[in-house]
Amino acid sequence: MILNVSGRTDIVAFYSTWFMNRLKEGFIDVRNPFYPSIVSRIYMSNVDLIFFCTKNPIPILDKLDKINKKIYFHVTLTPYKKDIEPNVPDKKKIIEAIKELSRKIGKDNVVVRYDPVFISDKYNLEYHKRAFDKVCTLLDGYINKIIISFLDEYKNVKKNYNALKYRKFTEEDYKEIGLSFSSSAKKHNMVVHTCFEDNDLTEYGFIKDECISKELAFKLTGKVYKEEWKARKERKCHCVKMVDIGEYNSCKHFCKYCYANYDTKKVNENYLNHDSASSLLIGNLNNHDIIKDRKDF
Repeated sequence: MILNVSGRTDIVAFYSTWFMNRLKEGFIDVRNPFYPSIVSRIYMSNVDLIFFCTKNPIPILDKLDKINKKIYFHVTLTPYKKDIEPNVPDKKKIIEAIKELSRKIGKDNVVVRYDPVFISDKYNLEYHKRAFDKVCTLLDGYINKIIISFLDEYKNVKKNYNALKYRKFTEEDYKEIGLSFSSSAKKHNMVVHTCFEDNDLTEYGFIKDECISKELAFKLTGKVYKEEWKARKERKCHCVKMVDIGEYNSCKHFCKYCYANYDTKKVNENYLNHDSASSLLIGNLNNHDIIKDRKDF
């Protein structure tokens, strides 16, 4: 089993103490986002790999030696300022944290996501080209791979249009990004790729690949994962099957482009309802819950 921590919220940044408590206890409970009374119980003994996704790895850096599982990190590092990412720490600190991660677990196990890319009058093409080149320069020797994706018009994205002020990409925009990003990555011995993007930019030197492909899953775990992640089938994602332990509307970064937060009031309620001693990320079990062991492996 591959544990996704998490595509629904930033557990590393805001709930790492809870996660470490769950590792110690040996199991995690996850409510079904569509049927809340159904709770999946995941035993850590069934986990082959922990796939961390975060904008801020700092809170877990000093805990890595206590994790007795294989781990793989995606760290999202984008050039946006507080108008777009109000609660993300200073990017210089994130850069240093990525370097520390690389030293601790090896650069093959740390991937940077420059994600999502959108363009506006403020964050124009020249801005992105300079920012991406700077990321590559600062992380030269610490990572091998950068993944990029482009802004999707989720409901929350449309709601935040006045803050984002994004415009549609043209084919010339894609070409300019493709050529510039490829050149920067190559100059610093990195590969840059997209995952399930309509504009995969392969003609400009990008690689089209999954975030966790079957080949990568085998390399990381030594196990063959035949099934694809059905939860993302509609997005044409061919990553291997994973189990996400997060909960929507619980990330305090409040990024304007976020797909997982769509109710600010609910985010604050959920955060206050978090109990680091609970088996659930948000709230606690009750008498009406139906617990089912999850055995996806």
